Amino acid sequence: MHNYRKMKNKIAVYSFLGVLLFTSEILAQNPINTNKNGVNLDQNFNPLQTAVPFLSIAPNARAAGMGDMGVATTADENSAYWNPGKLCRTEKDYGVSFSVNPWLRNITNDMYHFHLATYYKLRKEDAIGLNFTYFNLGKIDFTDATGGSLGNGNPNELCLSGTYSRLLSNKFSAGLSIKYIYSNLLNGALVNASGAHSAAADIGFYYNTDMFALGKDMKLTIGAMMNNIGAKINYRSGINQNGDYLPSTIRLGAMNTIELDEFNKLSIGVEFSKLMTPTPRGGFVDKSKGIISSMLGSFTDAPFREEMSEIMISSGIEYWYDNLFALRGGYFYENASKGNRKYFSLGLGIKYTAFGLDIAYLIPTTKDSPLANTLRFTLSFNFDKPNKGDKQSAVE
Repeated sequence: MHNYRKMKNKIAVYSFLGVLLFTSEILAQNPINTNKNGVNLDQNFNPLQTAVPFLSIAPNARAAGMGDMGVATTADENSAYWNPGKLCRTEKDYGVSFSVNPWLRNITNDMYHFHLATYYKLRKEDAIGLNFTYFNLGKIDFTDATGGSLGNGNPNELCLSGTYSRLLSNKFSAGLSIKYIYSNLLNGALVNASGAHSAAADIGFYYNTDMFALGKDMKLTIGAMMNNIGAKINYRSGINQNGDYLPSTIRLGAMNTIELDEFNKLSIGVEFSKLMTPTPRGGFVDKSKGIISSMLGSFTDAPFREEMSEIMISSGIEYWYDNLFALRGGYFYENASKGNRKYFSLGLGIKYTAFGLDIAYLIPTTKDSPLANTLRFTLSFNFDKPNKGDKQSAVE
């Protein structure tokens, strides 16, 4: 009976993973017709529109090296961004990482995306985290409709978030992040505008289970998350109008890690994500909806075929040798009618005792992409509590 239950669980797990992989293949065949140059033949270019898109930029090099996939990967210092439900799964007791992303290097040389992440495990069951993101848009010269100068400035945006993550069982965990968002896109311009503020929440769930199949030890991880659930943001002070939607996103993914032998392990995963914001009609977005109604309506406010085209796919692979050296690769897909971001990614990782360094490089598949030559760097440190070993020995 015990073996039967184990076999039944394995079948259920692999069936779930198979459905994810099969669905990604169907979606990647692009349900919207395009010509050989990627131009949409069925409808006008109609991407979803949100404010503060910097919140959707993959902050760390590990995830970026796997096609911007992170909701179901193993826990690390940046777990709170991708899925707060897995932050309590970190192996070490506390850690910190700093990521630098020189942004849109094919367009400008003074735009940067910075991300600082830190965590601390209160006990084995729970952890807290703090994340800070700063986006510097560089120097911009502002002009009016006739080309007259409105001055120059240095627009910037930031996000500060706190996270609590807890184990609910040996295999299941959940987490919540609360964040403050500030956007000052007109910093320095001589217009009636000020920095805009908002608050939002992220909710994440994480499941992992150990298996033995094909003569190998395996670990399956499944993640689900909704992020940037919060109030609309308004850039105009003193004006009674509806603000702009945050990039509220739902993510679902799975990853399978195979222990090839004592020194080698391989992880393969796939992730789906979708913005939960209204689909534009005639180039305009209905900004009159509330937070919940806009999120729920985002799944049915367009024809089914178009709704499917709004799903983005990330797929990635990660190889570790002796937990010291990592190689990564991935692919990100977005429909041509919804933004047409399609790119491969490559990554390297080095880990030695408490120190870690990750690098990722993006390779677009579309010509003259502004994302070409994108590099990300992440430096991390992870530690155990000084008396952890003594306590464990005493217990044993």
